[in-house]
Amino acid sequence: MSKTEQNSEEISKISFEEKIQSAKKLLEKLIDPQITLSHSVEIYKNGMNELKEAQALLDNAKLEFEELNK
Repeated sequence: MSKTEQNSEEISKISFEEKIQSAKKLLEKLIDPQITLSHSVEIYKNGMNELKEAQALLDNAKLEFEELNK
């Protein structure tokens, strides 16, 4: 199994809704005025990763729907 396939399997174990919820929680942390710059950069990276994985889940769902409609 390739690394891409492993990543896809890991992503699919977590739902789209959970990914979005996680990104929202990270956004709430970014709003804190007491957060350090380095910590905010790390949180931002994590949030972008969550959104990227959520987008991958949406893309996979779209492909499945397209296959069903053929």
